[in-house]
Amino acid sequence: MSESNHRPIFIVGCQRSGTTMLRLMLDSHSQISCGPETRFLEDLERIVGADWKRLSQFGYSQEEWLRRIRSFFEGIQSDYARSRGKTRWADKSPRYALHIPFLMQVFPDAQIVHVIRDGRDVAVSHRKRFGYWSSVKSSVKWPRYISAARGAGSALGEDSYHELRYDRLVADTEATLRQLLEWLGEEWEPEILDFATKKHDVPERYHRQLAARNHKAGTDGSVYASRVGTYRSELDPLVRTLFWFTSRRTLRDLGY
Repeated sequence: MSESNHRPIFIVGCQRSGTTMLRLMLDSHSQISCGPETRFLEDLERIVGADWKRLSQFGYSQEEWLRRIRSFFEGIQSDYARSRGKTRWADKSPRYALHIPFLMQVFPDAQIVHVIRDGRDVAVSHRKRFGYWSSVKSSVKWPRYISAARGAGSALGEDSYHELRYDRLVADTEATLRQLLEWLGEEWEPEILDFATKKHDVPERYHRQLAARNHKAGTDGSVYASRVGTYRSELDPLVRTLFWFTSRRTLRDLGY
């Protein structure tokens, strides 16, 4: 087994960008375990950040705090992976897109996968999942997530940061996943294409939502190329205008 097979994997990106789908795809690999979102690492960042002046009085160095955070988090993930017969763990927590520098402090060997989706489609998905106000707020949230993750990624080596486009993932799923697995240092396994038939630790609402989407689309599939470009017919005029003000440069830079 190569050294890269022990490296932590973090899947990040603005919510409603396809991070859950990618999580389940990787979780279907025989060697990779990608369980529920953790989210709490961002809270622990305060130890060496906002709360450092106070906590430094314990006399431990920042390196010691980071070592203990890593030991705690890695212990949970590794035990969970082993309980499922896996040798490597991944974490899908979209909000970690805003905390990549801290992730790399704790896990210098981590591999960051940044899932990017057209922000206007993200806004449509926010409205359907969380309501209209969430769609409005996404016009500010989406460019902030993109800027934070890409900015942090630009400071990392090519073997530590990888951008994965949602539109390519759903249009050419196998080729995109083959490229990703090669980058991760893992063997290709066609079983990951059948991720929806595998057992995953997900909330029951995920299965209900998947069934509802399948019924509406008249399909039993789990990858929806039809969800690319939905903003053209489904984006509210107000939100479309907000995106023009907040995100037109980001959209242009990404080729959307």
